[in-house]
Amino acid sequence: MISSTSSPLTPLFRENVMHLVYLFFGFSLLMLVCGFLERICWTTATKRQTSRMSVLLFQSLIQRNMTYFDTNQTTQYNSKLFTNIEKIKNGIGFEFVMVIALITGMIFSIIICFILNWKLSLIMSCIIPIVVGISLMFAKFVAKETQEQLSTYSKAGQIAQEVFSSLRTVLSFNGSKLEQKQYDKELQINEWCTVRKDAAYGVLFAQGAAVSVFRLIDEVHDENLNEKEILEENISDENSISDINGDIEFDNVSFSYPSRENATALNNLKLTARANQTTALVGSSGCGKSTCVSLLLRYYEPSSGRIMIGGQSLTDYKIKPFRQHIGVVSQEPILFGISIYENIRFGKLNATREEIENAAEQANAHKFIMKLPNKYETLVGERGIQLSGGEKQRIALARALVKQPSILLLDEATSALDNVSERVVQEALDRACKNRTTIVIAHRLTTIKNADYIYVLDEGSVIEEGTHETLLAKDGGRYQTMVKMQQSENTFHRQESLMQMEKAAAEDEEQLLARVRLLSESEAIDINRYVAFGIAGAKLVSRLRSKAFACLLRQEVAYFDRPENSSGAICTQLSSNAAAIQDMAGARLGFICETLSLCFFGFVLGIFYSLELTIIIAIPFFIILIAAIMQIRLSSWLKTQSDLIYSEASTLAVEVITNMRTVKQLSMENEVLRQYSDMIDQVLGMSWKPDAVFATVSALYWAMDSFALGLLYWRALVLVENNELDMNDVVMISAFGMFAIEALKVVGMLGERIGSSFAAAHAFFDLFDRIPTIDNGSTKGQELTDFRGETEFNQVKFIYPSRPTVLVLNKLQLSIKSGQRIALVGASGCGKSTIVQLLERFYDVTNGQLAVDGVDIRKLNIQWLRSCLGVVSQEPVLFDLTIAENISYGLENIPMDEIVLAATKANIHEFIQQLPQGYDTKVGVKGSFLSGGEKQRIAIARVLIRRPKILLLDEATSAMDPYNERIVQETLDQAQTDDSSRTSIIIAHRLSTIRSCDLIYVLEMGRIVESGTHIELIQKGGIYYKMLNAQNNVQ
Repeated sequence: MISSTSSPLTPLFRENVMHLVYLFFGFSLLMLVCGFLERICWTTATKRQTSRMSVLLFQSLIQRNMTYFDTNQTTQYNSKLFTNIEKIKNGIGFEFVMVIALITGMIFSIIICFILNWKLSLIMSCIIPIVVGISLMFAKFVAKETQEQLSTYSKAGQIAQEVFSSLRTVLSFNGSKLEQKQYDKELQINEWCTVRKDAAYGVLFAQGAAVSVFRLIDEVHDENLNEKEILEENISDENSISDINGDIEFDNVSFSYPSRENATALNNLKLTARANQTTALVGSSGCGKSTCVSLLLRYYEPSSGRIMIGGQSLTDYKIKPFRQHIGVVSQEPILFGISIYENIRFGKLNATREEIENAAEQANAHKFIMKLPNKYETLVGERGIQLSGGEKQRIALARALVKQPSILLLDEATSALDNVSERVVQEALDRACKNRTTIVIAHRLTTIKNADYIYVLDEGSVIEEGTHETLLAKDGGRYQTMVKMQQSENTFHRQESLMQMEKAAAEDEEQLLARVRLLSESEAIDINRYVAFGIAGAKLVSRLRSKAFACLLRQEVAYFDRPENSSGAICTQLSSNAAAIQDMAGARLGFICETLSLCFFGFVLGIFYSLELTIIIAIPFFIILIAAIMQIRLSSWLKTQSDLIYSEASTLAVEVITNMRTVKQLSMENEVLRQYSDMIDQVLGMSWKPDAVFATVSALYWAMDSFALGLLYWRALVLVENNELDMNDVVMISAFGMFAIEALKVVGMLGERIGSSFAAAHAFFDLFDRIPTIDNGSTKGQELTDFRGETEFNQVKFIYPSRPTVLVLNKLQLSIKSGQRIALVGASGCGKSTIVQLLERFYDVTNGQLAVDGVDIRKLNIQWLRSCLGVVSQEPVLFDLTIAENISYGLENIPMDEIVLAATKANIHEFIQQLPQGYDTKVGVKGSFLSGGEKQRIAIARVLIRRPKILLLDEATSAMDPYNERIVQETLDQAQTDDSSRTSIIIAHRLSTIRSCDLIYVLEMGRIVESGTHIELIQKGGIYYKMLNAQNNVQ
């Protein structure tokens, strides 16, 4: 454009230069407008498309039937919902426009070259097929590595989701080291995927992520048609069933679960539940009772035979309106991490406030709800963690009653309630059963003696049937034997619930919002730099994720009680924040370092040739720099805000997929889809203004090089005319200056990525700097050499940090001596479970002192303390490991003989031996491949193998049939007497299980109101005596 051989004094030369300057300014203005429109339109289209993909993918998941969830890993879905979608957005985003622009420019350049000199161009074009071939090979390789990377991140995310959704169990059994080791193992595998991919970095990065997403969206199986119609039914369809009160008939029904096809769950089952009558199903664990309910709710279809209602096949009914006529109350209540009001409303989405409160009153829940600070707007926490077992069960019961169902399915509905509440709720259920077809699944036979008809099941078939009286009259019959066994034990039973066979989404699998590395801006970069920075970036991200995982495991339990720290949100931090840093820590960081270095040397050389022209070049340079800084700060803010919403969406997705049976039973598919869609749309709406700013900044990037050239040539013309500058110097300065601007422009276009990385780094540093109030990983503190297990609560007051206005324990005075067997009884929410949590040091007392062997519990080594405790809770938590690994969880180098011995004591050894893989059988996420009773017995074996000094039992035998309960209860009794110095603390609602305890403490509103032996308390005629009478009246 400016030739050193041209005379700068020629008027024509000056005229040509000024004409060129005007063209540059005009082109700059055009690029400003076109760049803005291009960026805003493409970004908007990209976000709208990927948001729709995310909603469609979520919709495709909730359309699927239970067979799909039984045979597929639900832990992979969160990655497809968020991480893969984010990768697609990056792949088809604005950087893709740059690729199109570069390809278009290349094509036009080739055309011009052929016009100017076709012979030379033809020779040069020979290299085009080689470049295209190499690019396609790289693209294929990168896609493959991306899919492998997703798989390893998915497994790491599964571990994180499982750990943080079951954190209390992990901490109780000191499983943090094991989980950290497994998590790090998956991260190491991922490192080399990242390095290999960086070595072959290409513009088609997003392909690997897109494949798995579109495959899941596009998959349509015939078996999912029933579930798909749920979403397609409109409101008018919902009322299309006016009456389904006919007889329910199972006609020669056979069925096997897809995940256990070799095991027959039902075998030519024939039974009839008469309309407006109560029919009971009884039998041992695994006999097929809960399977009948699953088939009736159409989670599955029978392998053979048919199910009819009023003579009409079940398949003739539309699924959603049919399920809306059914109320289900299961043994293990499933609540969602929202308010109590919203949880009850899920039973009937259009329920009024009055209907919801009436349902709560019927379930004996209204009074305790009104005592809470926020009443019905109280958040229950993830899986209802903020409530006691009895409180959760009553809310679940209210959720079933609010819809006024035609068919009522009761699966030990009152099993978790205290005696007073049980009596009241049982009366409410008895009233609710009138004029309704009711099916009751029971182990506790006293609860169904008034049933109109009873079926006794064994191995999927009916072996006895009749009324309570006729079955009791059959000498030697199974029902009579079961009744006598319960009477001899004088105990009630809670049955196992196979309705929990769903796969838990763990989700969260790899997690949300993973901001992975994008398209490469450079076309000719040294492979060594890619590999070097790739290795450094991969190792940095692995260390960040590992350190974050370890830091999270060290945090106190109260940290996870906060809504913003749900397991879904936590896993988001581990994946998306690390991925955002990885986005800039790999090859891009090398590119940025190289570019900034070259800019610096370019300006040094420019100053050497002409300070004035260098200053001219610096003006647009610093405009771009300021715009880039503004973009970085804004994108950092946008990521922080959008991550909050994505965390809520992830939490919702995890809850829905984990509790898919409950979602389908309550016909919540449309409601949760609406909520999910609203959250995704909220992020979309939030980004309008930032996107406009980004588009403006991007337009500045495109326009600034032309503007800088115009400014440079205008001023250079003046300097050359005044003989202040040589033409050769102008050429050198313009070359170096334009390179600096171009380089900074490309770096500036990474501003959003840099901003996201800054936000992610800030989140990590906040986590790393946080000092937990109770350090679960601490190795400090005393380890008592002669631990006796004496425990004393001295004027203890306690308030949960998440409920600062509710006093849970109020000046509790409790002393437990070594070797004592003591029981804690009282109404739900009286503080029994809180005492156990304080003993495990999940929380510290608010006031007063908790001492063990005379030493303040806060002075003891926390891991040593927990190793001395053995906890069997009401709802057993198993991990996605083998049976042997679950039994020995938290322990190292345990001989197989000890594992077998513990399993034998827990009455689970024979069952394990019958499995094809024996002790190497995987139990599934949260033990989803096992029944409730089987899970509980493995949990008991897990405690027995530890030989704890203090045994904590929270309704440990509640999920077992009478025979197994008696055997295991004897085992637990033996475990308590094997070591005369072993202290046992038993939490119980069923008073018959604690008669032999040395001392019984009755709690009310966080205080001990009565204490003594069973006989002493009866003689007092106080609260305990009334509770016992209430239980006997129910019996």
